[in-house]
Amino acid sequence: MREFWLEIWADLHTETVLWQLAILGSSLLCAWVINRLLIRQIMRDAPATWKLGIGGIKHVMFPLTALALTAAGRLVLNHWQHTGILKLASTLLAAMAAIRLAAYILRYIFAPSGWVRATENLIVSAVWSMVALHLTGLLPELVDFLDGAGFSIGHRQVSVLLILQALVTAAATLVAALWIGRLLENKVMSAERIDLNLRVVLTKLLRILLIMVGVLAALSAVGFDITLLSVFGGALGVGLGFGLQKIASNYLSGFIILLDHSLHMGDMLTVDGHYGVVHQLHGRYLVLRKLDGTEVVIPNDTLITSTVINHSFSDRNARVLMPLQVSYDSPLEKAMQIVREAAICHPRVLRTPEPNVVVQGLGENGIDLQLSLWVDDPEEGFSSLKSALYLKILEEFRVNGIAIPYPQREVRMLG
Repeated sequence: MREFWLEIWADLHTETVLWQLAILGSSLLCAWVINRLLIRQIMRDAPATWKLGIGGIKHVMFPLTALALTAAGRLVLNHWQHTGILKLASTLLAAMAAIRLAAYILRYIFAPSGWVRATENLIVSAVWSMVALHLTGLLPELVDFLDGAGFSIGHRQVSVLLILQALVTAAATLVAALWIGRLLENKVMSAERIDLNLRVVLTKLLRILLIMVGVLAALSAVGFDITLLSVFGGALGVGLGFGLQKIASNYLSGFIILLDHSLHMGDMLTVDGHYGVVHQLHGRYLVLRKLDGTEVVIPNDTLITSTVINHSFSDRNARVLMPLQVSYDSPLEKAMQIVREAAICHPRVLRTPEPNVVVQGLGENGIDLQLSLWVDDPEEGFSSLKSALYLKILEEFRVNGIAIPYPQREVRMLG
């Protein structure tokens, strides 16, 4: 590295630096133009399902294109003169591409959160630190130091460098597995011909399979004998059978629910007295959003072992019953007509089956009526619907002289 910096210092006092700066500047300019024109064209012509991935790749394309053009110019110019500045620029562009690529992959796999931003900052610091150590010539000495520092496990010497390589390899393998899993998940979830529950099951199985393959590949890459995992697998099976049987039951119940099509996203359920809409389906639990906005987390095992009322199993139509009472002196047929017309005029009430009014009985104070109607949006709740209908009915009753009776008692004085 000392010779490298001396070469750059010598080039600064000659005309060779102008050729290198010209190639570097033209490479950066061409990369910027190519990036602008190519990404704009692709974003305009690409399908909607590709635009998310292309939007992330555009942050990586500039340093990669500039690196390729700089490397080509360096290869050509290397036949006539020194190319130290281009070599330095290539190192910096490679570091920029690695940082942007890592940030893009993390943001594509995981939702934005604090730990993702912290991981990005850690990657940025690690990459620039490696570049600084490389340019100062301290990287080989640091590698030798880490390789010599370690401890023994049995007959094997374990160094700090080996541990760091294992951690980096495992992290890179798992991130690659999760990235491939996200790509396959987006592809499967966009297949509208496949049932939604089956798509969810396939994506979960693909992610679990890819994570297992990634872990095994990482262990093999660092020299770990994966045949030793057979003992761990047996112990894990015993643990699931005894200590984790409830958790295993919830996960197994989740796959059963998704495969037998008994529940779907958006269904109206009543579970343990909770009435609401299925908002999320996970491997271990279900999230039921109640009509008041609160959310209930219900383990999947409860959905298998207890009675669940699915109000939208066959269709989404829900029945609403509204009791009323009119006095014996009021015209009964007119009152029933007013109630039926008020229901028909409401935009949420279905015309088929049409609203119906029946006489429920002859009460102590008046005639008991019941309005029966159907709606196709039960997730919107029934309180506002009932309030609007009662207000309309009460207004029409007052206009037509129909009375709602008060409780009455007759007291006789004997003697």
